[in-house]
Amino acid sequence: MGEAIERFFASLPARAPVVLPGPTRGILQIDLTSDNRTEHWYLEMGPGTVRVGREQRPADAIFTVSAELFEELATGREAGMAAVLRNEATFSGNVVLFLVFRRFFPDPPGTRDPRETAREDLGRPE
Repeated sequence: MGEAIERFFASLPARAPVVLPGPTRGILQIDLTSDNRTEHWYLEMGPGTVRVGREQRPADAIFTVSAELFEELATGREAGMAAVLRNEATFSGNVVLFLVFRRFFPDPPGTRDPRETAREDLGRPE
């Protein structure tokens, strides 16, 4: 498994208070496939918190994706919803958990918030 994936999962607990402000609660299983091998990650999500583990347990939802594509998602070079719509990744169970989880994925490199751009434009003399 790539270093970007390890860093991504390690960063989740610190980022959870900002990413998970609402009442969402549940366990999301993430299956990363590579050749004939599958690695399981479990995220126990609650308001403002996420616990990352590798122990197998019952999950409310399962997100299955290749390790290669997940690395692209974890670095912002691909979008989670687009991967599901292209059938390059699958999702089953409580869809809210996936919709909330995808907020952890970074924006594509070079992307700027349009509000930031508008603020800069307003500050420039004409």
